[in-house]
Amino acid sequence: MNVVVCAKQIPDPANPGQLSPDTHTLVREGKLILDDSDAYGVEVGLQLAEAAGGEVTLVSMAPHGETSGLRTALAMGAARAILVSDEALAGSDALSTAKVLAAAVRRAEPDLVIAATESTDGYTGTLPVQLAELLGLPSVSFAKRLELAGGVVHADRQTETGYDEVEVALPALVTVTAGVVEPRYPSFKGIMAAKNKPIEQLTLADLGIDPASVGAAGARQEVVSVVAAEARQAGEIVIDEGDAHERIVAFLEQLKVI
Repeated sequence: MNVVVCAKQIPDPANPGQLSPDTHTLVREGKLILDDSDAYGVEVGLQLAEAAGGEVTLVSMAPHGETSGLRTALAMGAARAILVSDEALAGSDALSTAKVLAAAVRRAEPDLVIAATESTDGYTGTLPVQLAELLGLPSVSFAKRLELAGGVVHADRQTETGYDEVEVALPALVTVTAGVVEPRYPSFKGIMAAKNKPIEQLTLADLGIDPASVGAAGARQEVVSVVAAEARQAGEIVIDEGDAHERIVAFLEQLKVI
């Protein structure tokens, strides 16, 4: 069982992020950390691989050959990682990123691909399904529980009213929600072992991808401006003088809630 987990490395949310004045995109320099959302995916992958006698391969795309976040996931128990790092990838949109990750994932020949529903620094929520389409795999999104049995994934897919029970044959791609499991903390032994685990670093040339088709050159979306969020206005205080219920009903009707 070869489980591939998409592990995004992001700037530390504890430090205020900076936007490029030219492109209005997040500046990704210095040390990057493992996205909390992907930590859940790593833990799910590890549990499934351990139960099935397999291993976890990480796939990531990051600038400057950054591996700090990957080392965290390797310390958790992943066996190896594939990192795509190329200057031409700067400014990539979700589809460009999916194309690059798809090429990297194919090298790992996975039985199961796991991703978070969305990254904490992007929130598009579109990349996993784009990745599944490019790989030609069936996908299940918002899984809050996963089991493997007889080459079939059994997932509880979270909905607004509960969950759907979904089955899909391997190979497949599944996105998991936060809270699906409790990610383990890397042990000292795991941290030391992670230093010697292999990280294969690739460029676009290694993947056979034309630089003009990805990065800022191939992006199909552009951030034209960024403005500060409006300050929250004070709400209306209703003092009950016998007609409070009527005023509340009128307010709800104005919002078209009722």
